[in-house]
Amino acid sequence: MELTARKREILRLVVEEYVSTGRPVGSKGLVEQGGLQVSSSTVRYELAELERLGLLAHPHTSAGRVPTGSGYRLYADGLLEHLEPRPARFPLDLTAMRSEVESALQSTTEMLAQVTRLISIVSAPPPQTASVRHVEVLLLQPTVAMVVVITSTGGVTKRLCSFATPVDLGLAEWARVYLNESLAGVRLGTATVARRFEDPSLNAGEREFLAALRPAFDEALDETGPQLYVGGVASMLGDVRVDELDSYQRLLEVLETRAAALELLGDVLGPRRPSVRVGPELDNPALRDAAFVGASYGLANRPLGAVGLLGPLRMDYDKAIRTVRAAAAELSRLSEAVYEES
Repeated sequence: MELTARKREILRLVVEEYVSTGRPVGSKGLVEQGGLQVSSSTVRYELAELERLGLLAHPHTSAGRVPTGSGYRLYADGLLEHLEPRPARFPLDLTAMRSEVESALQSTTEMLAQVTRLISIVSAPPPQTASVRHVEVLLLQPTVAMVVVITSTGGVTKRLCSFATPVDLGLAEWARVYLNESLAGVRLGTATVARRFEDPSLNAGEREFLAALRPAFDEALDETGPQLYVGGVASMLGDVRVDELDSYQRLLEVLETRAAALELLGDVLGPRRPSVRVGPELDNPALRDAAFVGASYGLANRPLGAVGLLGPLRMDYDKAIRTVRAAAAELSRLSEAVYEES
């Protein structure tokens, strides 16, 4: 929608004032607080035009205006068009957590919620993107061994294996060394893993023992879907107004459905750039009064997950976009370190 510079400036001021106060915005207040070098009558005319264009609404109980979904959309588009060349610095350094990716994702979720007081959602990289970091084979009893598979993303899978006859301690130690030498750095679920277990140069006893350990590697992939981290519900509810309770209740009901949360994040698994979806754009009737800001993170040529903020239409879009972009950049740096090391 093409607007004059003055209309865009007045729309921006209305959105930011309404986000800040939650009260309809009038022409007098805009002139006094917005620093506009025009008369109140000119501002009233522009407000009426913005209302005619569907960007503002006029509550019948007030002389002021409030933004519509389309108004928020246009305002957010302006922010996305003028992003800083580099993301802001995220207030959490994850570089020391490269061996504890799950903890890093949880910490990111908590920090996002703390900074914005919105609901934060972060998806973990899919299991098949992880590689084997280390394998342990421990003989717990003469006929019981435990195999531990540690992945590049910090995942740990343990499996007990029972045998009909006592296991030779030297065989267990050989298996530990062999698996670490042949699988360290290899991605789970690849043909390479299968070839290492079926190497024809191994003798029958070695292959049989490895076959008992192999399910642990399969279990490291056996997840129903990407893991989700959600935070900020309590802090966001602390800011809710009485007239917003119904929309917040619907929002929380949507979050209880894992598929709906995954769909929100899945829509931003593309170019490494923030995106904003407002109201009806969320394709869910329960979210008609909500907005979502998200961005993907990962390697230079492959997204691994996404970061998002979900909240009311009356959210601080500028802070949400900057914070999501910073978090995605920090998680991308972590991902590069993890995969380079593995």
